Amino acid sequence: MNKTEKMIEAAKGAYQHVLKLKAGEKVLVVTDERRKSIGQAFCQAAKEMGASAELFYLPEGQRPLKNLPQEMPPLLEGRNVIINAFYGLGEETPFRIQWIKKIMETKTRRLGHAPGITEEMMTEGPMNVDYGVMMANVHRMMDQLKGAKEAHLTAPGGTDIILDIEGRDFMTDVEITEEHWGNLPAGEIWCGPVENGADGAIVCDGSIGDLGQVKKPLKIMVQKGRIEGFESEDKNLVEKLEELSAVDEMARVVGELGIGLNPGARLTGNLLEDEKAFRTAHIAFGNNEDMPGGKNTSKTHRDYLFNEPTLTITYKNGGRKTLMMDGDLVI
Repeated sequence: MNKTEKMIEAAKGAYQHVLKLKAGEKVLVVTDERRKSIGQAFCQAAKEMGASAELFYLPEGQRPLKNLPQEMPPLLEGRNVIINAFYGLGEETPFRIQWIKKIMETKTRRLGHAPGITEEMMTEGPMNVDYGVMMANVHRMMDQLKGAKEAHLTAPGGTDIILDIEGRDFMTDVEITEEHWGNLPAGEIWCGPVENGADGAIVCDGSIGDLGQVKKPLKIMVQKGRIEGFESEDKNLVEKLEELSAVDEMARVVGELGIGLNPGARLTGNLLEDEKAFRTAHIAFGNNEDMPGGKNTSKTHRDYLFNEPTLTITYKNGGRKTLMMDGDLVI
């Protein structure tokens, strides 16, 4: 099987298991020049499964896109499934948030969101996993998180933080519906913690959304849900993050707790794959309006990933249980 055939088969797997594509449905694939081979694979896979599919290329002359191009919303008319398979630019986060909101506003479309997807993800690892095994682990974790009140995360790198997650149900991308969009590759569970309910420290020793793998560990001090400061031997990184976190008032406020459960995902510096990697967790700051109970209205959303987490849950009934120990599931 050549590379193109492998990518088409990977796309079919995502359509079948995650997006539940049916014959006769209409697919829109949004891509760009740098990722057109992937966009074309998703388009061909949809057609081979009996659906109709159309490609749209992002206008390169306008990139990085800060706002939604006016020609894009009309493309959504009559579509059942949308695939965003384009090169990921950190400066385009506001555009992506606008586009996601437009796609999901009618609750009639299923969105597979993959900014930054690569050919390697399509042909190796995260898009070619045993979906049955991965989904079983996801659902087992989701069951154990019902009735959760508080999450305590620690990690060998120095992370030690408590998050209030009461009433903030977890979501997953392994089953994308009209109500909830998800990423491709899939393999994550997440929730939007209470915005003023996080205290402690995160030590990011993995990767940062839009910026890639960290050269030196980054410590983030958090008080009442808000970033109080960054510390790292990489002073340029600290300076960059101070700038990015000043986009608006809510950019420094906690927005997400995520757990990676895809056994095929690797740590590559590309957060689209990294955040799905088994034995990792990430905490993000910024927008979480599309998560149950989320009230963070920031224009941006930035993830900080750390390795080998231990996760202990305190439940509303007063019980406590450790679900992960040094990155491994213990349930």
